[in-house]
Amino acid sequence: MEQIRLGDSGLRVSRLALGCMSYADGSRGFHPWALDEDAAQPFFRQAVDLGITFWDTANVYSGGTSEEFVGRALRRFARREEIVLATKVHGRMHDGPGGSGLSRAAIMEQIDASLRRLDTDYVDLYQIHRFDPDTPIEETMEALHDVVRAGKARYIGASSMWAWQFVSMQAAADLGGWTRFVSMQDQYNLLAREEEREMHPYCEATGIGVLPWSPLARGRLTRPWGESTTRSETDTFGSRIYLDSDAAIVRAVAAVAAERGVPMAQIALSWLLSRPVVTAPIVGATRPHHLTDAVAALDLHLDESEIARLEEAYTPRLPAGF
Repeated sequence: MEQIRLGDSGLRVSRLALGCMSYADGSRGFHPWALDEDAAQPFFRQAVDLGITFWDTANVYSGGTSEEFVGRALRRFARREEIVLATKVHGRMHDGPGGSGLSRAAIMEQIDASLRRLDTDYVDLYQIHRFDPDTPIEETMEALHDVVRAGKARYIGASSMWAWQFVSMQAAADLGGWTRFVSMQDQYNLLAREEEREMHPYCEATGIGVLPWSPLARGRLTRPWGESTTRSETDTFGSRIYLDSDAAIVRAVAAVAAERGVPMAQIALSWLLSRPVVTAPIVGATRPHHLTDAVAALDLHLDESEIARLEEAYTPRLPAGF
Protein backbone atom coordinates (compact mmCIF):
# COMPACT_ATOMS: atom_id res chain seq x y z
CA MET A 1 0.00 0.00 0.00
CA GLU A 2 1.38 3.38 -1.02
CA GLN A 3 2.01 5.91 1.75
CA ILE A 4 1.43 9.52 0.78
CA ARG A 5 1.94 12.87 2.49
CA LEU A 6 -1.21 14.47 3.83
CA GLY A 7 -1.09 17.71 1.87
CA ASP A 8 2.13 19.60 2.55
CA SER A 9 2.36 18.28 6.12
CA GLY A 10 4.93 15.77 7.29
CA LEU A 11 2.25 13.21 8.13
CA ARG A 12 2.24 10.18 5.85
CA VAL A 13 -0.95 8.14 5.46
CA SER A 14 -2.04 5.12 3.47
CA ARG A 15 -3.60 5.99 0.11
CA LEU A 16 -6.94 4.69 1.41
CA ALA A 17 -8.51 5.36 4.80
CA LEU A 18 -10.76 2.97 6.69
CA GLY A 19 -13.99 4.77 7.59
CA CYS A 20 -15.19 3.48 10.95
CA MET A 21 -18.70 4.96 11.10
CA SER A 22 -20.01 1.52 10.12
CA TYR A 23 -18.59 0.00 13.30
CA ALA A 24 -20.69 1.10 16.26
CA ASP A 25 -23.49 0.07 18.58
CA GLY A 26 -26.59 0.33 16.39
CA SER A 27 -28.85 -0.39 19.36
CA ARG A 28 -28.16 3.10 20.76
CA GLY A 29 -30.24 4.87 18.12
CA PHE A 30 -27.41 4.88 15.59
CA HIS A 31 -27.58 3.63 12.00
CA PRO A 32 -29.38 0.27 11.90
CA TRP A 33 -26.89 -1.05 9.34
CA ALA A 34 -23.89 -0.50 11.65
CA LEU A 35 -21.90 -3.62 12.57
CA ASP A 36 -21.48 -4.62 16.18
CA GLU A 37 -18.01 -5.22 17.57
CA ASP A 38 -17.80 -8.92 16.79
CA ALA A 39 -18.89 -8.35 13.20
CA ALA A 40 -16.56 -5.36 12.82
CA GLN A 41 -13.33 -7.00 14.01
CA PRO A 42 -12.56 -8.87 10.76
CA PHE A 43 -12.58 -5.60 8.81
CA PHE A 44 -9.89 -4.07 11.01
CA ARG A 45 -7.78 -7.18 10.50
CA GLN A 46 -8.41 -7.09 6.76
CA ALA A 47 -7.44 -3.41 6.65
CA VAL A 48 -4.13 -4.13 8.38
CA ASP A 49 -3.43 -7.05 6.05
CA LEU A 50 -4.09 -4.82 3.02
CA GLY A 51 -1.93 -2.00 4.36
CA ILE A 52 -4.79 0.39 5.12
CA THR A 53 -3.25 1.95 8.21
CA PHE A 54 -5.19 5.24 8.24
CA TRP A 55 -8.35 4.81 10.37
CA ASP A 56 -10.99 7.52 10.71
CA THR A 57 -13.76 7.71 13.31
CA ALA A 58 -15.61 10.37 15.36
CA ASN A 59 -16.75 10.85 18.93
CA VAL A 60 -20.38 11.21 17.85
CA TYR A 61 -20.62 7.84 16.13
CA SER A 62 -23.09 6.05 18.40
CA GLY A 63 -22.15 8.00 21.50
CA GLY A 64 -18.49 7.02 21.31
CA THR A 65 -18.89 3.28 20.79
CA SER A 66 -17.12 3.49 17.42
CA GLU A 67 -14.07 4.95 19.14
CA GLU A 68 -14.21 2.12 21.69
CA PHE A 69 -14.34 -0.50 18.92
CA VAL A 70 -11.43 1.19 17.12
CA GLY A 71 -9.33 1.35 20.27
CA ARG A 72 -9.77 -2.33 21.03
CA ALA A 73 -9.12 -3.31 17.40
CA LEU A 74 -5.94 -1.26 17.43
CA ARG A 75 -4.64 -3.14 20.46
CA ARG A 76 -5.61 -6.47 18.93
CA PHE A 77 -4.35 -6.13 15.36
CA ALA A 78 -1.53 -3.56 15.27
CA ARG A 79 0.96 -1.51 17.22
CA ARG A 80 -0.02 2.06 17.97
CA GLU A 81 2.81 3.50 15.91
CA GLU A 82 1.68 1.54 12.83
CA ILE A 83 -1.73 3.24 12.63
CA VAL A 84 -2.58 6.83 11.75
CA LEU A 85 -5.59 7.42 13.98
CA ALA A 86 -8.11 10.18 13.26
CA THR A 87 -11.20 11.25 15.16
CA LYS A 88 -13.49 14.26 15.27
CA VAL A 89 -15.20 16.75 17.58
CA HIS A 90 -18.35 18.87 17.25
CA GLY A 91 -21.44 16.64 17.43
CA ARG A 92 -23.59 16.43 20.54
CA MET A 93 -22.36 14.00 23.15
CA HIS A 94 -24.42 15.38 26.06
CA ASP A 95 -26.38 18.50 26.97
CA GLY A 96 -23.75 20.12 29.18
CA PRO A 97 -21.62 23.13 28.17
CA GLY A 98 -18.79 20.90 26.94
CA GLY A 99 -21.05 18.38 25.25
CA SER A 100 -21.04 19.75 21.71
CA GLY A 101 -19.68 22.44 19.42
CA LEU A 102 -16.19 23.89 19.16
CA SER A 103 -15.86 26.01 22.29
CA ARG A 104 -12.72 25.69 24.40
CA ALA A 105 -14.82 23.83 26.97
CA ALA A 106 -16.06 21.33 24.41
CA ILE A 107 -12.71 20.74 22.72
CA MET A 108 -10.84 20.22 25.98
CA GLU A 109 -13.49 17.90 27.38
CA GLN A 110 -14.04 15.91 24.22
CA ILE A 111 -10.41 15.28 23.31
CA ASP A 112 -9.87 13.69 26.72
CA ALA A 113 -13.05 11.63 26.36
CA SER A 114 -11.99 10.43 22.90
CA LEU A 115 -8.53 9.46 24.14
CA ARG A 116 -10.07 7.45 26.98
CA ARG A 117 -12.35 5.57 24.59
CA LEU A 118 -9.57 4.99 22.08
CA ASP A 119 -7.24 3.98 24.93
CA THR A 120 -4.35 6.01 23.55
CA ASP A 121 -2.30 9.01 24.62
CA TYR A 122 -2.76 10.88 21.36
CA VAL A 123 -4.52 10.93 18.01
CA ASP A 124 -2.59 11.62 14.83
CA LEU A 125 -5.31 13.81 13.31
CA TYR A 126 -7.97 15.66 15.33
CA GLN A 127 -10.69 17.06 13.10
CA ILE A 128 -13.55 19.46 13.62
CA HIS A 129 -16.59 17.61 12.33
CA ARG A 130 -18.43 20.76 11.21
CA PHE A 131 -18.17 24.54 11.51
CA ASP A 132 -19.56 26.06 14.72
CA PRO A 133 -21.21 29.44 14.06
CA ASP A 134 -21.83 29.98 17.78
CA THR A 135 -18.16 30.03 18.81
CA PRO A 136 -15.57 32.64 17.79
CA ILE A 137 -13.15 31.02 15.39
CA GLU A 138 -10.22 32.43 17.37
CA GLU A 139 -11.42 30.52 20.44
CA THR A 140 -11.65 27.30 18.43
CA MET A 141 -8.26 27.66 16.77
CA GLU A 142 -6.44 28.54 19.98
CA ALA A 143 -8.02 25.60 21.79
CA LEU A 144 -7.02 23.21 18.98
CA HIS A 145 -3.51 24.64 19.10
CA ASP A 146 -3.38 23.94 22.84
CA VAL A 147 -4.47 20.34 22.19
CA VAL A 148 -1.53 19.94 19.82
CA ARG A 149 0.88 21.66 22.23
CA ALA A 150 -0.26 19.30 24.98
CA GLY A 151 0.68 16.32 22.80
CA LYS A 152 -2.89 15.02 22.58
CA ALA A 153 -3.01 15.45 18.80
CA ARG A 154 -0.22 15.56 16.24
CA TYR A 155 -2.14 17.44 13.54
CA ILE A 156 -5.55 19.04 13.10
CA GLY A 157 -8.02 18.87 10.25
CA ALA A 158 -11.48 20.11 9.32
CA SER A 159 -14.57 18.66 7.69
CA SER A 160 -17.44 19.88 5.53
CA MET A 161 -18.09 23.63 5.57
CA TRP A 162 -18.19 26.58 3.17
CA ALA A 163 -14.82 27.49 1.69
CA TRP A 164 -14.96 31.01 3.15
CA GLN A 165 -15.37 29.52 6.63
CA PHE A 166 -12.34 27.28 6.17
CA VAL A 167 -10.25 30.17 4.83
CA SER A 168 -11.31 32.32 7.79
CA MET A 169 -10.22 29.67 10.28
CA GLN A 170 -6.85 29.24 8.60
CA ALA A 171 -6.36 33.02 8.60
CA ALA A 172 -7.19 33.17 12.31
CA ALA A 173 -4.56 30.50 12.97
CA ASP A 174 -1.98 32.46 10.99
CA LEU A 175 -2.74 35.70 12.82
CA GLY A 176 -2.65 34.03 16.23
CA GLY A 177 0.45 31.98 15.55
CA TRP A 178 -1.57 28.81 16.11
CA THR A 179 -1.61 25.39 14.46
CA ARG A 180 -3.15 25.32 10.98
CA PHE A 181 -5.40 22.63 9.54
CA VAL A 182 -3.57 20.17 7.30
CA SER A 183 -6.63 18.43 5.85
CA MET A 184 -10.20 18.88 4.66
CA GLN A 185 -12.62 15.95 4.90
CA ASP A 186 -15.56 16.69 2.61
CA GLN A 187 -18.15 14.93 0.52
CA TYR A 188 -16.73 14.28 -2.92
CA ASN A 189 -17.70 11.70 -5.53
CA LEU A 190 -19.02 11.51 -9.08
CA LEU A 191 -22.49 12.57 -7.86
CA ALA A 192 -21.26 15.39 -5.60
CA ARG A 193 -18.62 17.58 -7.24
CA GLU A 194 -19.45 21.06 -5.94
CA GLU A 195 -16.24 21.16 -3.90
CA GLU A 196 -14.37 21.53 -7.20
CA ARG A 197 -15.56 25.16 -7.42
CA GLU A 198 -13.92 26.76 -4.37
CA MET A 199 -12.84 24.36 -1.65
CA HIS A 200 -10.56 22.12 -3.68
CA PRO A 201 -8.76 24.90 -5.58
CA TYR A 202 -8.02 26.53 -2.22
CA CYS A 203 -6.78 23.23 -0.76
CA GLU A 204 -4.57 22.54 -3.77
CA ALA A 205 -3.12 26.07 -3.71
CA THR A 206 -2.32 25.97 0.02
CA GLY A 207 -1.16 22.38 0.47
CA ILE A 208 -4.20 20.98 2.25
CA GLY A 209 -4.85 17.26 1.89
CA VAL A 210 -8.37 16.22 0.87
CA LEU A 211 -9.99 13.17 2.47
CA PRO A 212 -13.29 12.55 0.67
CA TRP A 213 -16.11 11.02 2.66
CA SER A 214 -18.84 9.07 0.86
CA PRO A 215 -16.52 8.37 -2.10
CA LEU A 216 -19.08 5.92 -3.52
CA ALA A 217 -22.10 8.17 -2.91
CA ARG A 218 -23.42 5.97 -0.11
CA GLY A 219 -23.24 2.96 -2.40
CA ARG A 220 -25.18 4.47 -5.30
CA LEU A 221 -22.09 4.29 -7.52
CA THR A 222 -21.70 0.56 -6.87
CA ARG A 223 -25.01 -0.80 -8.22
CA PRO A 224 -27.66 -0.11 -10.87
CA TRP A 225 -29.72 3.03 -10.28
CA GLY A 226 -32.85 2.26 -8.26
CA GLU A 227 -31.52 -0.92 -6.70
CA SER A 228 -31.88 -0.66 -2.92
CA THR A 229 -30.00 -1.98 0.09
CA THR A 230 -30.68 -2.06 3.81
CA ARG A 231 -28.69 1.13 4.17
CA SER A 232 -30.39 3.01 1.33
CA GLU A 233 -33.82 2.09 2.66
CA THR A 234 -33.05 3.70 6.04
CA ASP A 235 -30.74 6.52 4.90
CA THR A 236 -32.86 9.67 5.11
CA PHE A 237 -29.90 11.94 4.33
CA GLY A 238 -28.92 9.99 1.25
CA SER A 239 -32.46 10.07 -0.07
CA ARG A 240 -32.37 13.90 -0.15
CA ILE A 241 -29.09 14.73 -1.82
CA TYR A 242 -29.09 12.93 -5.16
CA LEU A 243 -30.96 13.90 -8.32
CA ASP A 244 -32.91 11.85 -10.87
CA SER A 245 -30.37 13.01 -13.45
CA ASP A 246 -27.68 11.16 -11.51
CA ALA A 247 -28.97 7.95 -13.04
CA ALA A 248 -27.08 8.83 -16.23
CA ILE A 249 -23.80 9.04 -14.28
CA VAL A 250 -24.43 5.68 -12.64
CA ARG A 251 -25.16 4.17 -16.07
CA ALA A 252 -21.85 5.57 -17.33
CA VAL A 253 -20.01 3.99 -14.38
CA ALA A 254 -21.73 0.67 -15.11
CA ALA A 255 -20.79 0.85 -18.80
CA VAL A 256 -17.13 1.59 -18.16
CA ALA A 257 -17.02 -1.13 -15.50
CA ALA A 258 -18.52 -3.66 -17.92
CA GLU A 259 -15.97 -2.75 -20.59
CA ARG A 260 -13.15 -3.10 -18.09
CA GLY A 261 -14.57 -6.26 -16.54
CA VAL A 262 -14.40 -4.86 -13.00
CA PRO A 263 -16.97 -3.91 -10.33
CA MET A 264 -18.51 -0.44 -10.52
CA ALA A 265 -16.91 0.53 -7.20
CA GLN A 266 -13.45 0.23 -8.74
CA ILE A 267 -14.34 2.64 -11.54
CA ALA A 268 -15.84 5.23 -9.19
CA LEU A 269 -12.86 5.07 -6.84
CA SER A 270 -10.36 5.15 -9.68
CA TRP A 271 -11.94 8.38 -10.91
CA LEU A 272 -11.65 9.88 -7.42
CA LEU A 273 -8.04 8.77 -7.00
CA SER A 274 -7.18 10.43 -10.30
CA ARG A 275 -8.01 13.88 -8.85
CA PRO A 276 -4.66 15.51 -7.91
CA VAL A 277 -6.05 17.17 -4.78
CA VAL A 278 -7.28 13.89 -3.25
CA THR A 279 -5.01 12.30 -0.65
CA ALA A 280 -7.02 9.34 0.65
CA PRO A 281 -10.71 8.49 0.14
CA ILE A 282 -12.42 7.29 3.31
CA VAL A 283 -13.82 3.87 2.51
CA GLY A 284 -16.50 2.26 4.64
CA ALA A 285 -16.62 -1.54 4.52
CA THR A 286 -19.31 -3.92 5.71
CA ARG A 287 -18.50 -6.77 3.29
CA PRO A 288 -15.05 -8.24 2.61
CA HIS A 289 -15.04 -7.26 -1.07
CA HIS A 290 -15.49 -3.57 -0.19
CA LEU A 291 -11.85 -3.23 0.86
CA THR A 292 -10.43 -5.51 -1.83
CA ASP A 293 -12.30 -3.49 -4.49
CA ALA A 294 -10.91 -0.28 -3.02
CA VAL A 295 -7.35 -1.59 -3.09
CA ALA A 296 -7.78 -2.86 -6.64
CA ALA A 297 -8.86 0.64 -7.72
CA LEU A 298 -5.38 1.91 -6.87
CA ASP A 299 -3.98 0.04 -9.87
CA LEU A 300 -6.83 0.86 -12.26
CA HIS A 301 -6.07 3.94 -14.35
CA LEU A 302 -8.80 5.51 -16.46
CA ASP A 303 -8.00 7.17 -19.75
CA GLU A 304 -9.17 10.65 -20.70
CA SER A 305 -12.12 9.42 -22.75
CA GLU A 306 -13.39 7.26 -19.89
CA ILE A 307 -13.10 10.16 -17.45
CA ALA A 308 -15.02 12.39 -19.86
CA ARG A 309 -17.82 9.82 -20.11
CA LEU A 310 -18.08 9.61 -16.33
CA GLU A 311 -18.20 13.38 -15.89
CA GLU A 312 -20.34 14.59 -18.80
CA ALA A 313 -23.79 14.04 -17.25
CA TYR A 314 -23.07 15.86 -13.98
CA THR A 315 -25.69 18.43 -12.97
CA PRO A 316 -24.73 21.31 -10.65
CA ARG A 317 -26.54 21.32 -7.31
CA LEU A 318 -26.39 22.91 -3.89
CA PRO A 319 -23.63 21.46 -1.69
CA ALA A 320 -24.95 19.02 0.91
CA GLY A 321 -23.65 17.51 4.12
CA PHE A 322 -23.11 20.61 6.24
